[in-house]
Amino acid sequence: MAEKGENKTYHVSKRESDGKWQVKYAGGERAIKLFDTKKEAMDYTITMAGNQQRGILVHASKGPNKGKLRKK
Repeated sequence: MAEKGENKTYHVSKRESDGKWQVKYAGGERAIKLFDTKKEAMDYTITMAGNQQRGILVHASKGPNKGKLRKK
């Protein structure tokens, strides 16, 4: 059985309320960190995920797939 904290995935998405990009753990209610741009959020998340061997899921920010997941 996996121990608590294992297999966490980072989610990157754009907040509707203020347009900031947020990084959250899967199932988390609060953002770990906020960014003004998607690039800043992705750079941070790629570094964190690489250091901790975690996955990243990116939510589309516009178009017909807005809010849906894109695997990254």
